[in-house]
Amino acid sequence: MGQPITVVEKPSPSPGIARFETNRSFTGMGHERYSSPEDILSDRPVDELARRLFATGAARAVHVSGSMVTVELVDGAATDGLADAIRGLYIFYPPADEGAAAGGAAGDGAADSSAADGSNGDTPK
Repeated sequence: MGQPITVVEKPSPSPGIARFETNRSFTGMGHERYSSPEDILSDRPVDELARRLFATGAARAVHVSGSMVTVELVDGAATDGLADAIRGLYIFYPPADEGAAAGGAAGDGAADSSAADGSNGDTPK
C-alpha cells in the first residue's frame, strides 16, 4: 500500500473549474490534457488519475501539469469526491492484478517455487 497524496483545493477565478494542488508531480515538467475518458490511452499514473476523476461523474475535462490538477466540471457538478480521487491514487495503484502480472513477468518463477516448498533446489526430494 502506498501513501495518501496531500491535496489542497485552490480557488478558481473561473466558474466550473476546480483546481487542486498536490505534493506529488504526476507529469514531471510536462502536462497532460484529457477532454474525455476516450483520450486516456495509457496506464501511467496520470492516466489512472484522469480515469478516476472522470469516474466521479463531475469531470468534463482534466488537465494535469506537474503537481497541479485542474478539472473542468460538468454543468451543475460540485467538487465532492474529486479531492478523494486524487488523494487515494497511490494507495491502491497499480491494481492488484496488474502488479502481480508485472512481478511474474520479471522472473521465471523458479526461485519462488523452491522457496514455497522449503527446499533450496539442490537436494532432490
